Amino acid sequence: EMTFKSDIEIAREARKQPIAQIGEKLGIPSEHLLPFGHDKAKISQDFIKAQAGRENGKLILVTAINPTPAGEGKTTTTVGLGDGLNAIGKNAAICIREPSLGPCFGMKGGAA
Repeated sequence: EMTFKSDIEIAREARKQPIAQIGEKLGIPSEHLLPFGHDKAKISQDFIKAQAGRENGKLILVTAINPTPAGEGKTTTTVGLGDGLNAIGKNAAICIREPSLGPCFGMKGGAA
């Protein structure tokens, strides 16, 4: 019989990258990161204003999906897109507005 880890087990095993390392990958110098702990930060207004003359990037918005029987939905699709784009050499970052209730509360669904 095949067994799978629960969402909460997977979430607890995840290791976050330091925000300075993520900023470096995205071309954001550490002096323009205003950290909130070790794994999140705001970006300085000076850095944002300095980007005004650059060409706009692309946006993929994942807004609604019917989950698979395994529970794969918007979060899984979004993370997969980010990983896939990075794997083919694109400079991709993802932003998830609200985390799944699975890793947070050990349950599936949530109708946020």
